[in-house]
Amino acid sequence: MARIAGIDLPKNKRGVIGLTYIYGIGPSRAAKILSTAGISPDKKVNEWSDDEQNAIRNLINTGFKVEGALRSETQLNIKRLTDINSYRGIRHRLGLPVRGQRSKTNARTRKGRRKTIANKKMAVK
Repeated sequence: MARIAGIDLPKNKRGVIGLTYIYGIGPSRAAKILSTAGISPDKKVNEWSDDEQNAIRNLINTGFKVEGALRSETQLNIKRLTDINSYRGIRHRLGLPVRGQRSKTNARTRKGRRKTIANKKMAVK
């Protein structure tokens, strides 16, 4: 089993797919890492030798910010936006969409479940 950047990679998946289990590495970055290390992208993770695993590990550690460091940097960026009271920071604080999406109707993922409000009764004359 390959353990890179504190993540156990799935054994029976292709190398390109297996590397995407690491936070901060997507399909294109995984392909670039494997080509730099000289490993076939079709080779499965359990077929990697120890030397190949070490080459991948060294490339990731030296060239990219992944997992904990990347997560903390993202959180610090969001905290900075909220501290300076920017528009995006206020949207983060309120739990609303940040990137200009409409929020009158959609945006249920960010806003959560609907909160039904009962109608006011009309005063009888």
